[in-house]
Amino acid sequence: MVATLAPGLAPPRPLPEAQTVDLPDPCRSGESLRILHVFRAPVGGLFRHVVDLTRIQAAAGHRVGIVCDSNTGGERAEKALAELAPHLALGVKRLPMRRNPHPSDVAALMGVRERVRETGATVLHGHGAKGGVYARLCPVSGPIRAYTPHGGSYNYRPGTALHRLYMGIERGLARTTDVFLFESEFVAARHRTYAGGRERLARIVHNGIAESEFEPVGTVAAAFDLVYVGELREAKGLPILLRALSRLRKEGRPLSLLMVGSGPDTESLTALAGELGVRDAIAFEPPQPIRPVLGRGRVMVVPSLAESLPYVVLEAAAACQPLVATNVGGIPEIFGAFSGCLVPPRDVDALGGAIARILDEPAETRDGRAKALSDSVRTRFSMSRMGADVLCGYAAAL
Repeated sequence: MVATLAPGLAPPRPLPEAQTVDLPDPCRSGESLRILHVFRAPVGGLFRHVVDLTRIQAAAGHRVGIVCDSNTGGERAEKALAELAPHLALGVKRLPMRRNPHPSDVAALMGVRERVRETGATVLHGHGAKGGVYARLCPVSGPIRAYTPHGGSYNYRPGTALHRLYMGIERGLARTTDVFLFESEFVAARHRTYAGGRERLARIVHNGIAESEFEPVGTVAAAFDLVYVGELREAKGLPILLRALSRLRKEGRPLSLLMVGSGPDTESLTALAGELGVRDAIAFEPPQPIRPVLGRGRVMVVPSLAESLPYVVLEAAAACQPLVATNVGGIPEIFGAFSGCLVPPRDVDALGGAIARILDEPAETRDGRAKALSDSVRTRFSMSRMGADVLCGYAAAL
């Protein structure tokens, strides 16, 4: 049965249990911080990152608040922010924020300044390109300025006009940044190479996930062969996935694919599936919590053309879900010793070949490798470590 493709944004994941963070002495500021997280869209991996940090920082005795866009997220964002409210001593301020540069940015910037003055914030932490602009250009004295890129402007292809423009902006904004908290070595290297400028205080703070997320999800009966979870947009490599699926089916493999998500290229991707003759082999479903979805597929495919350090890969790896993924961004950092099995992006043959190999190998081999990757991720990407590393970054800047 093919489900109807529904619009919408990813719903909030269930919030992990609050975790206390036992900070090393050099990471202690000596007093409770007043932290404002500034970002645009309360959706996706960036939002999850902020939600997790908020809970950890509040549990560590700090006062935390959020400033974000008022036009995105809909009811799901409202619900997630309401669930987070007990941990937000400095509350939530929502302002209209455009994705791309716009004259309205001036009004948003003044709104951030007003919020800083109202709360007496001592740390202004910008997330993503737009949040980073607001946090670092906010015309107010006092708070340190921390910045966590989440891919965004760093993912543009080097040499293009937009890449040069945004790297020039990042170079200028670096002068007002007290500490960079890069979520991957990949983005940190991109910044050094293309933004450059005087060395600034910087830390690599990998995204982390909760211990409960390492429970294997298993696979339901009558599962799809393949599953994709994420935005429906060409930058995620979905045309490559659809062409690989078409080629494999023409080779006599009657594979099925579950695609869960929404995005700006929904219609064009649906049309491409029809042109390739695979529309009936694909079930499209709207965004939903990831763990139940993982169990509905034998293999998860992440065909992205660019990434920073995607939560969806961390979550799937932790849950022992067999994975086929591309060798882009910070994904090799997640795979570590297993990165040799990653495939090049934009390569239909390579992606199709990797899918065929993992489906053909014995289940015990496939599951054993997934379990080994999960064990590796557990040692390197814990949520408590992420929280401690961020607070260490603040302490160093202070």
